[in-house]
Amino acid sequence: MGVSRRDFLRISGSTLLLGPLAAPAPADAKEKEIKTKGAKETTTICPYCSVGCGIIVHTRDGKVVNTEGDPDHPINEGTLCPKGASIMQLVQNDTRVLKPMYRAPGADAWKEVEWDWALDQIAKKVKETRDRTFKLTSKSKVKEKQPDGTEKEVEKDFTVNRTDAIAHVGSAALDNEECYLLQKMMRSFGLVYIEHQARI
Repeated sequence: MGVSRRDFLRISGSTLLLGPLAAPAPADAKEKEIKTKGAKETTTICPYCSVGCGIIVHTRDGKVVNTEGDPDHPINEGTLCPKGASIMQLVQNDTRVLKPMYRAPGADAWKEVEWDWALDQIAKKVKETRDRTFKLTSKSKVKEKQPDGTEKEVEKDFTVNRTDAIAHVGSAALDNEECYLLQKMMRSFGLVYIEHQARI
């Protein structure tokens, strides 16, 4: 079926003119109670990164019912990053895992274990791996000035005190103080591959 440009414009124009005359379908709108109604409002600072964004926390009967960016705060002016926006999950999250879970090699299911057992296993594995792979020195080629004034490339040992077999990724739910202590601990183990989830 061929429709000319002129016919197309005529049909379109008629639709635009007659469209508003058609009776609209009835809208079914229901009022929903605001979740912050009657809640206590408290201002606080986001604990995650060093920006220090302002957050408004609404509580009712000792439970957090809502969190949002503080529009009066000079740093974030009401905006929040995804971490800050989900801060309510720190205190209320039905799917949050509260006990250590372990999946044995070759197993297809996770099982709940005790904290003491899990921490002992982690400490044992870290120590075994660190002791097996720890390097006191590393060879590197450098240029050394010779007595006759020329330079010669020689291989020398440099103290490194590190392990390349362990890496650490910090959680985005950590605050600055926790990140600082984790950095100190990981560096004391000799780790050089240290990253943070907030930057990935």
